[in-house]
Amino acid sequence: MTKTDLPIVYSCSGCSSAAQTANCIAIKMDREKVAEMSCIAGVGGDVKPLVQTAKSGREIIAIDGCPLECCKHSLVRHDVHAKHHFVLSNFDVPKKNGVDPDPVLTMNAYIQIIEYIR
Repeated sequence: MTKTDLPIVYSCSGCSSAAQTANCIAIKMDREKVAEMSCIAGVGGDVKPLVQTAKSGREIIAIDGCPLECCKHSLVRHDVHAKHHFVLSNFDVPKKNGVDPDPVLTMNAYIQIIEYIR
């Protein structure tokens, strides 16, 4: 399987523990070749090559830390819709400011997400 055969994963990466949990999960998916991570900030910022990647027709996985769904909204503004969209508050990942992600909650959410997309 080539890199372009993989789905693209986007994640929230804000300052809260939930946002950083989303980012950790997306990085893990990228490193384990489950998906190729791309930059949601570039999509939201209208960076042409990154918008083109998002609009390439590849399957999209979006992971948001909280119900604000910033990742999802960044994609939708370019008429890109994720095949799979996850909000980590639905996986019992709390949103705490000034707190690092909990490794146990990160792994639990990761395992559930992988099971769902497969």
